[in-house]
Amino acid sequence: MADGSRFMTIPNWITFSRLLGLPFILYWLHNPTVETRWICVAIFIVAAGTDWLDGYLARKLNQISDLGKFLDPLVDKLLVLAPLLALIELGQVPAWGVFLILGRELAIAGWRVNQTTISGANIWGKLKTVSQIVAIALLIAPLPQVWQTPSLIAFWISVALTLISGGIYLWPQNLSNKNA
Repeated sequence: MADGSRFMTIPNWITFSRLLGLPFILYWLHNPTVETRWICVAIFIVAAGTDWLDGYLARKLNQISDLGKFLDPLVDKLLVLAPLLALIELGQVPAWGVFLILGRELAIAGWRVNQTTISGANIWGKLKTVSQIVAIALLIAPLPQVWQTPSLIAFWISVALTLISGGIYLWPQNLSNKNA
């Protein structure tokens, strides 16, 4: 079923379900308490975990589709950017760092629109996603003050991996276009 002939497969429904937690995360991070921050971390980690699950099931059930290849990274971007915007509002991360992530994601999404085939994530894209998930979970969690610096370091590592993965994603394409 790799031709994408079915619209909403089980993996695609799981991908879409990641969006369901975002309104709760955004609501509870607007005026956070210790309890609501822990709830947000739990929702975020469960939602992020479905990223692995949908990919696994798509391969296992032979339900890889172009819709899934498009929808999965789009939902991942929303899952990452929504809490980061709330963290800007809380003064925990600088807007320009989130802007770098957003800029990379928009550049890749814009580039992908013009492609005839949609490729899956490479190892750098997966590292980027994992680093973003770890950083956001650390930043949302109501950890003691001693965790503030490690959480920010995790954020900046995720920004760096985001930019590196974007460059690596586009680099081979630029070389093949110049040689054409």
